[in-house]
Amino acid sequence: MTYTITRLMTGATIDEIDTSTRKALFDNGFGVLTEIDVQKTMKAKLDADMPAYRILGACNPTMAYQAIGIEPRVGAMLPCNVILRAVEGGVEVSAIDPVASMQAIENAKLIAVAGDVRDLLAKAIAAI
Repeated sequence: MTYTITRLMTGATIDEIDTSTRKALFDNGFGVLTEIDVQKTMKAKLDADMPAYRILGACNPTMAYQAIGIEPRVGAMLPCNVILRAVEGGVEVSAIDPVASMQAIENAKLIAVAGDVRDLLAKAIAAI
């Protein structure tokens, strides 16, 4: 099982893809709660150079509320991370597959919610 929903975007900068990713997430019920500029952090902390790499912590409040109601400790696995990274040929966008990440929790109701979240994330990634 793959653990991400991934798409390669060509002909655009990481900033352009960032903007269109946030819009696609918003259009599918997600907000971005956190963001980490990994490239900038690695430079500041390790003086290490690396290609552009950002992590967006996306949350669909309705789905998060349902999941927490089913399994209160699931918050340790939230939000859904979406990464943007510069690769040869463009910018790769990858979102966590919530079904894959929830495999550690044996709860069929939670897996069903994770499936709904996966469908919304897949729609968002397709819309970028």
